[in-house]
Amino acid sequence: MLLLGIAAAATAAVLQASAQPDSIGFISIDCGLPGTANSVDDTTKLSYAPDAGFTDAGSNQNISVEYITPSLSKRYLNVRSFPNGVRNCYTHYRIQAFVVSLALSAKRAGLKYLLRAEFMYGNYAGVNFWSMVNVSTPDGVVTLEAVVVVPDDSVQVCLVDTGSGTPFISALELRPLKNSLYPQANATQGLVLFVRRNFGPTDATDIVRYPDDPHDRVWIPLMNTAIWDMISTTSKVQNLDNDIFEAPSKVMQTAITPLNGSSNISLFWDSAPQPRDPTPRYMAIMHFSELVRLSGTAVREFFIEVNDVVWQSSLGLRPDYLFSDSSYSTAPLPASTRYTIPINATANSTLPPFINAIEVYSVISTTNVGTESSDVSAITAIKDKYRVQKNWAGGPCSPKTFAWDGLTCSYAVSSYSRITAINISFSGLNGDISSSFANLKAVEYLDLSHNNLTGSIPDTLSQLPSLTVLDLTSNLLSGSIPPGLLKRIQDGSLNLRYDNNPNLCTNTDSCKPPKRKSKLAIYIVVPVVLVVVIISVVALLFLILRRKRQGSMSTNNTLKPQNETPMSYATEPRPPPGDAYEESSLHLENRRFTYKELEMITNNFQRVLGRGGFGKVYDGFLEDGTQVAVKLRSQSSNQGVKEFLSEAQILTRIHHKNLVSMIGYCKDGQYMALVYEYMPEGTLQEQIAGNGRNGKRLTWRQRLLIALDSAQGLEYLRKGCNPPLIHRDVKATNILLNTKLVAKIADFGLSKAFNHDYEAHVSTNTLVGTPGYVDPEYQATMHPTTKGDVYSFGVVLLELVTGRQAILSDPEPTSIIHWVRRRLARGNIEDVVDKRMHGEYDVNSVWKVADIALKCTMQVTAQRPTMTDVVAHLQECLELEEGHRVGDSTTGSLFTGSSGDLDLGYNTYVAGSQSTEVSQTSTIFEMDHNFGKVPRMGRGPVAR
Repeated sequence: MLLLGIAAAATAAVLQASAQPDSIGFISIDCGLPGTANSVDDTTKLSYAPDAGFTDAGSNQNISVEYITPSLSKRYLNVRSFPNGVRNCYTHYRIQAFVVSLALSAKRAGLKYLLRAEFMYGNYAGVNFWSMVNVSTPDGVVTLEAVVVVPDDSVQVCLVDTGSGTPFISALELRPLKNSLYPQANATQGLVLFVRRNFGPTDATDIVRYPDDPHDRVWIPLMNTAIWDMISTTSKVQNLDNDIFEAPSKVMQTAITPLNGSSNISLFWDSAPQPRDPTPRYMAIMHFSELVRLSGTAVREFFIEVNDVVWQSSLGLRPDYLFSDSSYSTAPLPASTRYTIPINATANSTLPPFINAIEVYSVISTTNVGTESSDVSAITAIKDKYRVQKNWAGGPCSPKTFAWDGLTCSYAVSSYSRITAINISFSGLNGDISSSFANLKAVEYLDLSHNNLTGSIPDTLSQLPSLTVLDLTSNLLSGSIPPGLLKRIQDGSLNLRYDNNPNLCTNTDSCKPPKRKSKLAIYIVVPVVLVVVIISVVALLFLILRRKRQGSMSTNNTLKPQNETPMSYATEPRPPPGDAYEESSLHLENRRFTYKELEMITNNFQRVLGRGGFGKVYDGFLEDGTQVAVKLRSQSSNQGVKEFLSEAQILTRIHHKNLVSMIGYCKDGQYMALVYEYMPEGTLQEQIAGNGRNGKRLTWRQRLLIALDSAQGLEYLRKGCNPPLIHRDVKATNILLNTKLVAKIADFGLSKAFNHDYEAHVSTNTLVGTPGYVDPEYQATMHPTTKGDVYSFGVVLLELVTGRQAILSDPEPTSIIHWVRRRLARGNIEDVVDKRMHGEYDVNSVWKVADIALKCTMQVTAQRPTMTDVVAHLQECLELEEGHRVGDSTTGSLFTGSSGDLDLGYNTYVAGSQSTEVSQTSTIFEMDHNFGKVPRMGRGPVAR
């Protein structure tokens, strides 16, 4: 499989001389051509440059000798193969300067290009056939073509390995277009060629392209003398003033007309659903020019229909003699599985209809904006300086799925992406710290730890306005910390980590913040004196009032405080040795049960609902019939009094619709238990596995609602509790469901409070959590953070999407995160979505949830979203799904979601000769001819 992506990215970089266009502004690349000399195409006489100046990945390969013929175009003799890396890209820089004379008016709106990629397999060693591109024979050539507006000064064409074979490419071509051409292609949408046909040439093998077409479009001939008459001229066919397509004269000099003069012409094509676009939208452009000088009484007039709807004007078409004209879509055609276009003579026409040529395009969105130019320049310079051996190809931030490894970006609508975090720790970086880091003005987190960086720390880093964390740990840096960074540390705006740099701060004073001026003492002493005076006055008043109150109480001591001793675990027997815990601060207001009461409630602990690290959970009923769940601590449990008291204390003070409520507790000698509200639908893990108590599978909408409920519960722990809480054991078995499948977070035995004002970490001595869900940064540092819960919740989201567990056997134990990342790199969401949902979901909603999950499970804490962000994104996902469900109810059809990558409309050529490059048996576009069909009298346009 091969996925071809086209993206624009702003940059200020300059390529070598080999990247320069030719005299007419064309950029033609012979992929895999060795050496530095250009090759010249024998037919078009265009010069093709080697591709070494456009990509630093892949290797040159030659096609097999058996497929080399004297007539084979030179650009097919070799390919560039990309056996390594998921995404490999060609980048073309400063293309605006090449076409300024052709498109002066396009500077503000962006420049328009025709981009074409060609692929010939030719049995070069070590490659499997692709299924997506459909290279079904070694000598077949697949061509992909698009018309797009490039808003910036570079364009990137990327090949992505989807796991079914090694990507390769034979040639890449960029052709500048006037901005007035193909107005359907604009800043928000591009056109992907589905088919382009030249009707009626005398030579069925004559492909028209440059120089006959100045824009080097490829026009494939189509003729059939059994059903059509051919009409042609040797006279030049001219374009009208301000022609928006400029069809070449050689194409317009031929046309087809029905063999039976009383019939019509009928064209049709079938929609070709694509992995990421199951219902592609099409635009058609039909070209007409009268090639016969008509006599005074002759009339040729016709009208066009698309799927039984009259096309555009109600007036008939009368193309001018030897002038090209066109009839075209201004908006995508209504969706259909088949598009039928009859061209019918009007009632007053004396001659049959005709057509010279047709183009059909599918429409793609191009609203994604590239990375901001200064960020691209800076990160590219960093890549070049350190020779970074990561998947750093194409745009740094876009598309989101293929953002560079270790980079986190911010994405805003209709504005450039910005790099906000960089983690290139353990990357073998050598040399000094690049000055280019100082140009990344939006970066907040910069991790250069565990490398071999030398020299001093540049003070220019202090000028990064957004930088909050700079990690230089374990390098070979020397000298002192620059004053600018010391100032940032002192004012609390920067967290600098620089341990394990033996030659750094050898003079301890050089790494201390500067001493404040002596005036500081004045600012301190004066307020202190004032505070002392105020405290003294308040204390004096307090003593006076107290004496008055004591005198009053001595005369009237009948009032006594009620409930003098609040319920506190300080009054309970001490726990057994090894379970010592400070209980004096814990006060519980919930109902307290004895162990005998629990025996009665649970019918002597008869029915087990589940098991956990604390012990078993039993089914029970209170006196009023309320069903409850009783979690009884097992004597062999590795969780002791500390965890029990922690969960009891937390559940006493937190109340939220998405957190399990505690009804009471038991602390009866050695027996400890917590009594919860009953959750009849069990755990989320049971429901995902299809083992829920209702026996049904979860729909995608139900999964979304459960995800949103759970996220809101976790968000409350962070924002609604004082002090905020870290759960530390978020997993599918700790999310419980009630009868309405409302999700509630449970099991707070491992939870920790943290300081709201200093969120960096909470120190612990023991690693806790469940394998597969534990934050890797927490594992490394032993410091849990709120982003640890975000990581764990990301794993839960992946379980909801895939229907699989956190750790898979694939066949070796594999994290679900790595499993999903590998498959999504192929661009196909169907590879990961739970098949038990039977495709009943909105594909955009599923993609977005998967994207959220992968963001949550980023290795670096700073690169993960907050739970507030996650809640907002999940609400958007739910809106997408709800909108999809509404659409289903109105159309009466069920959308089967799929994804993957965009098929750019393939034309298959045969490369056996330069003059015969079209396979008539593999034509995508088909024709029908209806014999004996008379012009309709009561339908369609009237004569003008």
